[in-house]
Formats: sequence, structure tokens, C-alpha cells
Amino acid sequence: MYQLFIANKNYSSWSLRPWLLLQQLSIPFDEKLQQFQLDNYDNFRQFSPTAKVPCLHDGDTVVWESLAIVEYLAERHVGVWPADAKARNYARCAASEMHAGFSTLRNVCTMNCGARVQLNNPPEQLAKDLARLDELWLQGLSQFGGPFLTGTSFTAVDAFFAPVAFRVQSFDLKLSANAMSYVQLLLELPAMQAWYHAALKESWREPGHEAEMGLYGTIIQDYRQN
Repeated sequence: MYQLFIANKNYSSWSLRPWLLLQQLSIPFDEKLQQFQLDNYDNFRQFSPTAKVPCLHDGDTVVWESLAIVEYLAERHVGVWPADAKARNYARCAASEMHAGFSTLRNVCTMNCGARVQLNNPPEQLAKDLARLDELWLQGLSQFGGPFLTGTSFTAVDAFFAPVAFRVQSFDLKLSANAMSYVQLLLELPAMQAWYHAALKESWREPGHEAEMGLYGTIIQDYRQN
């Protein structure tokens, strides 16, 4: 059985992607959660060559980086990418764009599932990232009919944008009506709800991740347990 090494569910957007994909496709795996520790990721090197998460173990095979994990799973399981060639091309391009881009969105609106944050004078590039995100989502939704980005089935491209749904919720980000409906669809998935409620129950805090939110915003509500 696969072992998926992840970190704090409240913060770890990269961990969410393969975790959610495995859950949605009903692929069995053992979750191995490791806590972030301030300036000390040596414990992560025990299971990951980069000392980062996520990291997938399949027997003695180690797969790191979320895109690589997705491709590894796609070689072994149907449904990871869309069956339709055009939809598959869009899905791979969009997932790769999310993996490599939207840096302002990711840096300004860091993932913190339990917090609600009021942004204070965010950089202009954030609006450009949101406009591109909206455009990219609407391209998929209109071309392939929804409700997911490539049609009626959840695939890897939806997993790659799942952390954005939490960011939209936490930072009250504004998108078009169709894009917001897609956000709500992701947030209401049972697996997303399970991740969210597990994140709220995490009692530990990692100072570095907590400080990131204060760079561009003020926490106005915190639903995490103390």
C-alpha cells in the first residue's frame, strides 16, 4: 500500500493535492503526517530526499514533488487525468501553471484553513493572478461543461486547485460567479471537509507559517482549537 507523507493540514497546500486525489479516486494509502518545525526540517529528510512534503512511498520506490506523484499514480490508476485528449491537455497545462505560477497569490494568501484574514494593501499582482485564475477556470468549465474543470469527473487538475479554494475562503477573495461556484463545489467535497475539520483540530502552531499571514493581512477570525 502507498504511504503518503504530508505535513500540517492547516498549512500544507502541497500535501493536500495528492492526498485529495487519492481520496477522490478511492486509491488506498496510509497517511503519514509530520509536523512542521521552525527552521528544522531534518526529520523530513528521513522520508523525503528534498526534506519537503508531499512524498509518496510505494515499497522501496520514493516519489517526491506533487506533479511527479500525480504522474506516477496516472501510470497505475485510471481517472487521474481525463480520458479525453483535449481535456487531458488542458488539465496538464493548467496543473503545471498552478505548480509553477501564481506566486503572488500563494505568497500573499498563504494557506491557513482555520483563519479568516482581512487583506491590507495587497500588491497589484494579486489582482492579476486572480484574473488569470478566473480566466483559466472558466476556460475549462465552459469548454468541458463542468462542474469540475474537465467535465463531470474530479481529476488531478481539480486537486491542484483545491488549496486555492481554501485560500478564497480564508481571504474572502473575489472571483466571477461561475468560478465561485467551482470553489464551493471543491469546498463541499466530503474529502475536503474531512481535511478542513482535521486542520481545525490541530492544536499546534508553526511560527513561520503564522507570521506569513501577518505580512499582508490581519486575522479577524480563527476557527482552530486552542
